[in-house]
Amino acid sequence: MTMDPDYLPFHPNPKKPSYVPPQGAVDAHCHVFGPGDRFPYHPKRKYTPCDAPKEKLFELRDYLRFSRNVIVQASCHGSDNAALVDALETAGELARGIAVLSPDVTDDDLKLLDDAGVRGVRFNFVKRLVDSTPKEVFTGLANRVKALGWHIVVYFESPDLEDLRPFLESLASDQVVVVDHMGRPDVSLGVDSDEFMAFMRLLEQNPNIWTKVSCPERLTQQAPDYSDVIPFARALVESFPNRVLWGTDWPHPNMKSHVPDDGVLVDVIPSIAVTKDLQNKLLIDNPMRLYWRS
Repeated sequence: MTMDPDYLPFHPNPKKPSYVPPQGAVDAHCHVFGPGDRFPYHPKRKYTPCDAPKEKLFELRDYLRFSRNVIVQASCHGSDNAALVDALETAGELARGIAVLSPDVTDDDLKLLDDAGVRGVRFNFVKRLVDSTPKEVFTGLANRVKALGWHIVVYFESPDLEDLRPFLESLASDQVVVVDHMGRPDVSLGVDSDEFMAFMRLLEQNPNIWTKVSCPERLTQQAPDYSDVIPFARALVESFPNRVLWGTDWPHPNMKSHVPDDGVLVDVIPSIAVTKDLQNKLLIDNPMRLYWRS
């Protein structure tokens, strides 16, 4: 299967990070794609990526000196979680997953996903990546996975926050909700902008809402220098140290401006979590509590 002509494949030779993560560190946001001849991409996908199989992901995990992965189902596979489940079954206790579900998912399907290591469901509101889904569908799915102890992962862009806020708060009334990539702020507006302050207030007012301080490569205005994103991630880590996660986002789908070097991304970590205690919470304590619960 041929990837889109403007699709940038993942970095073939990332640098060895200078930063050494603490033993047991978790890459809490990454993906597997295909291979397409074994796990076909969804016929209504918005993009066709390069294959990024489990073997490459686990090789990168070890190279970056991480111990575990949280693998997130991406939109190019739709609600067919077969590649995700295959990767989870291969990794065993070294990986957990976030699935995408269709409204007609059966209880048996949910049990199989749970047994494989899935611990959450992802709701995608980024219009260029997925077709619109009524919020009632998401509410129904949230209610169904609640009994399994799963949480909700939401992906949206900052201009959509105010419209989504009531829905997010309703979900977070009795389930953990994890926001991908800091809600994708416009970093050119600055860390004190009304836009980012609205996101900070969302977390302040809703103790069940967490966030991933990931993807500086998607947010920066000055790639491959990510210093303009650091103040945003650092503010969240220091304000909500027990509700933040970090991930590579490998293999970085739909990057248009540059190919991120995963070693460089790891070296950003000590700039956003500046003490050993904050690093341990970000990379070990928080993801272990959320994904490897007893």
